[in-house]
Amino acid sequence: MGPATILHADLDAFYASVEQLLDPSLRRRPIAVGGGVVLAASYEARAYGVRGGMSGWQARQLCPQLRFVGGHFRDYQRLADQVMAVLRDFTPVVERISVDEAFLDVRGATHLFGPPPVIAEEIRRRVRAEIGLAVSVGVARTKHLAKVASQVAKPDGLVVVESGREREFLAPLPVELMWGVGPATQARLHARGVRTIGELADVSPAALQHLLGDAHGAQLAALARDHDPRPVAPRAKARSVGAQSALGRAPATAEVLNDAFARLADRVASRLRAAGLEGRTVSVRVRFPGLRAVTRSVTFPDAIASTRALTEIAAFLAARAIEEEAEHAITLVAVSVSHLRRDAGLQLPLPFEPRARLDEAARWALDRSVDAVRERFGRGAVGYAPVVLGAAGSVPDEFRALAEHDLAQEAE
Repeated sequence: MGPATILHADLDAFYASVEQLLDPSLRRRPIAVGGGVVLAASYEARAYGVRGGMSGWQARQLCPQLRFVGGHFRDYQRLADQVMAVLRDFTPVVERISVDEAFLDVRGATHLFGPPPVIAEEIRRRVRAEIGLAVSVGVARTKHLAKVASQVAKPDGLVVVESGREREFLAPLPVELMWGVGPATQARLHARGVRTIGELADVSPAALQHLLGDAHGAQLAALARDHDPRPVAPRAKARSVGAQSALGRAPATAEVLNDAFARLADRVASRLRAAGLEGRTVSVRVRFPGLRAVTRSVTFPDAIASTRALTEIAAFLAARAIEEEAEHAITLVAVSVSHLRRDAGLQLPLPFEPRARLDEAARWALDRSVDAVRERFGRGAVGYAPVVLGAAGSVPDEFRALAEHDLAQEAE
């Protein structure tokens, strides 16, 4: 049995904590990021029962003094990247699994920085001192156990699971702390009388597979017994790049869509170009009041990373979805690009000419120029005006036909 050398670092109440960092008047106050829907809540708000995914109305009922903030998503990414840089100061074996959490394998770093618990404490100290955020860390022999330990450590704590005592540590913990146990799985397990990980470990794998499905049941049976052979994989290939924006309760108009997707496309496309990537599939998600959401996507024969092209495609897909659903208000929009590949350097394939005011070569050159200015002078130095698509004719017939074909396939 190997030593406990895997760390899971998870920033505490990340979005809300960043808002409190940026605006000191929000500190020690119950706040939520979002509007119509809670995207994240501070620990002060969680004390009243406010949780992510909850409607804004319900959150205000639980906590009348709750303050909603719009969210600074660029700052979230910037500060999270700074935290990841701190982690990589200790080891190159870092697997980032979301914007605000990552695994580290420090077995090769102990001769430089000391035992894993010492490394974990130093990480927490540096993140607090250099960035101003709290991070909870779990230390264990496996990835799953380290992630569970970091949840137990919250807020702003450190939990070390000693090698050989893993089952003892897991047994009394609630099943919802496990990786892969969401509300639906939790309800099924509770209905069977399974509330702790120890109780889950006593259920036969065959019974769990019958209850939850073959793959999910087998996975949970293994994790409950602390069987997790997965290594920390620092170079996992990105599957998609995306961004979202909470709008409160906004009218579902072309002006709102164009402005929102212009900003989101700018963020997504610039991240793609910075990583040397481009993608063939563009997906949009639109959420309506009442938490109902729809997703639409289109796949091209060639890849894109152009800001304006992504804006046009996303706004068109969203407008089609809203028209089909006959909705008049929206609370959140998101766009992502998938089927990624390495940037070929120049994008010419999309059939936007002759109507587009810039051909794809000019768009590519303009995007690169904007990227270069931002790299030197900061992101706020230059940007794109919101893209106004206007009436029919702004989207070429060739793209419209392709998009409608893909949408029709999705509806079948």
